[in-house]
Amino acid sequence: MLGQDLIFLQKDIRLFCRNPLLRKEVSPLRIDFHAHAFADPIAEKAVDHLIEYYSISTKHGGRLADLLRTQAEAGCDACVLLVAATKPQQVLPANNWILGINSLTREELFAQTGVATPPRLIPFGTIHPDFPDWEAELVRLRAAGIRGLKLHPEFQGFALDDPRLFPIFEFMGGEMILLTHVGDRTVTPDNLSTPARVLNIRRNFPRLPIVAAHMGGYRMWNEALELLGGKDIYLDISSTMAFIDPALLRRFFSCHGVEHILFGSDYPLFSPGEELTKLERLLPDLSTYDRQRLLGENARELLKLAE
Repeated sequence: MLGQDLIFLQKDIRLFCRNPLLRKEVSPLRIDFHAHAFADPIAEKAVDHLIEYYSISTKHGGRLADLLRTQAEAGCDACVLLVAATKPQQVLPANNWILGINSLTREELFAQTGVATPPRLIPFGTIHPDFPDWEAELVRLRAAGIRGLKLHPEFQGFALDDPRLFPIFEFMGGEMILLTHVGDRTVTPDNLSTPARVLNIRRNFPRLPIVAAHMGGYRMWNEALELLGGKDIYLDISSTMAFIDPALLRRFFSCHGVEHILFGSDYPLFSPGEELTKLERLLPDLSTYDRQRLLGENARELLKLAE
């Protein structure tokens, strides 16, 4: 009997070591899937614009050093860094900036920012439908290892399901992730990004991995749950927990499924530490499995990161 017990114990140990959800039980992986930083010369102006547009006050700075320091303080292992070109002529400068960051070693990040143990940065690129050579730009981003694109229709001035974007979505295929802002401070029939527009993209491009930010629609959460709940679409929880009804948030987890929900802070409007505190307050009964999926494992799988 002792020999059989030893065999079963060895099998249990092997299963434990192979299963990231068990292995990380004490210290779960943390990936902030929605964070912003800006080049130092424009960082202050960019944060002021966010504060004015959304009427949300923040104490956090917009420089890369500010982002890394705040992420490290919250215990994040990695964060997805997002930029958006509001004009076609901003596409190259924005992407050049994130490509430069993407090429930095941790030692070089420390030299630039002073953050001794920075989390891993995973930059996404940006594009604009009026940028003429978008195909070559996507090829350039892919070749550099960029895993996705960020769109912000309200700031960029086009509808999320504008047909001019369709060739871009087709080219992205299953190789690049589309992370898009959804929703606006004021809900009107003319909103450029809505859950309905996200659903239209999903129907037309079934291979495209989609992350609909702000739980599928900032200030549009009932519509988001009705249209997107249970669909093959990831939702990030950024800029949501400070505003959504807790009962509605719990319905998202039960109806949409935790496997398609991603943790995100929307830094610098909110910090990952602040959002983790809100999560504990609003969803104190999350199981260990749900917490680990939300905080990092879903993002790891979507980004195809090694365990």
